Amino acid sequence: MTPTPWDAGWLHGARRLASPNFGPRPDGAQVDLIVIHSISLPPGQYGGEEVQRLFTNTLDYNAHPYFAQLRGLQVSSHFYVRRNGEVWQFVSTHDRAWHAGASHYRGRDNCNDDSVGIELEGLEGEHFEDAQYDRLAELCRAIASGHPIAHVAGHEHVAPGRKQDPGVGFDWARLQSLLRWSPQYFPEGVLSTRKASD
Repeated sequence: MTPTPWDAGWLHGARRLASPNFGPRPDGAQVDLIVIHSISLPPGQYGGEEVQRLFTNTLDYNAHPYFAQLRGLQVSSHFYVRRNGEVWQFVSTHDRAWHAGASHYRGRDNCNDDSVGIELEGLEGEHFEDAQYDRLAELCRAIASGHPIAHVAGHEHVAPGRKQDPGVGFDWARLQSLLRWSPQYFPEGVLSTRKASD
């Protein structure tokens, strides 16, 4: 018998750092959506611990001028994939993380209720690393082993006009090729062209 990769919604092998920013999912919620985001703090700077601190309400808002606008913000994501492919987890997938905000997708509002959020260390519109695509595909497959995933979308697709991540630098066709999932899982139009890097 193959051992499960999960323990009460926590993924074995991910670096666990529990966020206080979560809540229960609504009764009957069917977790069938993965939402992909991008984040870096300060924007475009990589390798620090600022994202982890933001998700655990321990960010030093005086450490950089950009952080002032984040003061008092209570947000989280289930997962965070660093540029080198390292995976962090902040919220059990059984719980509702606070990542999508006001949102609508596949005929439903409030995507936080029935989605798993994955943040990629990066800047919207910029490229992502090979290790991130590989780990993201592994992570999506693992999530689908524990939840009836039927859709994968970007923050830009669930909150159009308000959010733009992961942006034009993200290669959806590459993710689809790695996953070998049907095109129907992905937002309309994102698989129409492949990036020159492939």
